[in-house]
Amino acid sequence: MAGDVEEPGRSPAADAAPQPAGQLEQIAEQLRELAVAKDRLQGLLEAVLAISREMDLPTVLHRIVTTAMELVGARYGALGVLDESGEQLAQFITAGLSESERGDLAGIEFPRGRGVLGHLIHHPEPLRVEEIGSHPASVGFPPGHPHMSSLLGVAISVRGTIYGDLYLSERRDGRPFDRDDEDILVALAGAAGIAIENVRLFEQIRDSAEHFQRLLLPTLPDLTPLTAAAVYRPALTPAHLGGDWYDALWLPDDACAVVIGDVVGHDMRAAAAMAQTRSMLRALLFDRFTPPSGVLTQLDRTLHAITDLPVTTACLARMEPGQDGWILHWSTAGHLPPLLITAERHTEYLDVEPGLPLAVDTGVHRPDHTHPVPAGATVLFYTDGLVEHPEFPIDHGLARLAELAAEQVHLPLNDFVSFLADNRPSDGHDDMAILALRTPDD
Repeated sequence: MAGDVEEPGRSPAADAAPQPAGQLEQIAEQLRELAVAKDRLQGLLEAVLAISREMDLPTVLHRIVTTAMELVGARYGALGVLDESGEQLAQFITAGLSESERGDLAGIEFPRGRGVLGHLIHHPEPLRVEEIGSHPASVGFPPGHPHMSSLLGVAISVRGTIYGDLYLSERRDGRPFDRDDEDILVALAGAAGIAIENVRLFEQIRDSAEHFQRLLLPTLPDLTPLTAAAVYRPALTPAHLGGDWYDALWLPDDACAVVIGDVVGHDMRAAAAMAQTRSMLRALLFDRFTPPSGVLTQLDRTLHAITDLPVTTACLARMEPGQDGWILHWSTAGHLPPLLITAERHTEYLDVEPGLPLAVDTGVHRPDHTHPVPAGATVLFYTDGLVEHPEFPIDHGLARLAELAAEQVHLPLNDFVSFLADNRPSDGHDDMAILALRTPDD
């Protein structure tokens, strides 16, 4: 029959084969999927690197949330940190809320881990929900809470213990979260756990190093009628032991001696050298009433003879009563100049010949300097960790320090030095010591 005759050159297989246009469309779709996957993988790698660079826990936690939102394209994100019991949330870090949405939630306590959030706490497998309200564990939202339908949640563990949970809600494209979103969030949660653990270890090491350093530094004595305050801050790097130190004491010849110094190095040797130098200097100050230059010279010679002292900068000063107020008598060993701030907020760096640092040449003459200090004035001694920044010349840091000091010199002296340390012009790469001495009002 005519209907049974095959067309010349045509087979049944040819009818079943995809047409060229369809094949191209499939290939194009596969390429698009590969490109999206590659972009996501690249984004995940960049996110992990960015998170791992942070050394402040609140910053790390917030970065984890915002990074998750970016990778998945979610409008809202949150990270709940479990308390010690592991049964409820102790912290809840959010991102994506507008100012008006935050205002609507003002006064409402953050969630402690009930409802769907609590389900993830007790069942720490990845959770994808298209409609939160339909989930058996849902207990609804508090008044003023923005509308949220979908939820994607994964647990973050640190050393095998659940640290908290990462939540995302509402994809910006309106679609529900899918398996790819879940996979990328699980991968990020793994990196987040490592980053959190690194920061916690860093904080432990930093706290231990700071505690050890503080044990080496003195508690300032009562220097009445003068007022003194000091502060030490470690560098913002793990296991950093610095050589910065300060000291102040009242001398038998009715003068107040103050010193600020910086031993080159950021290790145990620098810390030990700092302790040796401070102890030796105290002994010399009580043994002889020579000018500061003479004490520094003898200190340099003694340390050179009995120990291998690293290069050290220092500023040694005596605040002495004068006929019309007070006189600052000082000598420096390669150190930054003291800053004088009057009660009227006038600032002046006492910038003179600095002399050589200690442990360079014991035979070089060290000059002395004097300057009147009016009533109610503050003299600031500091190390370079307060003012040095790799992106700016040191003059920039010194100018900024003078501005800050003039603005805040009215503060009580302990608050004054703490403010300068908290708002340092430096980048925090080095430790710092600050000592301020204030003369009495008339």
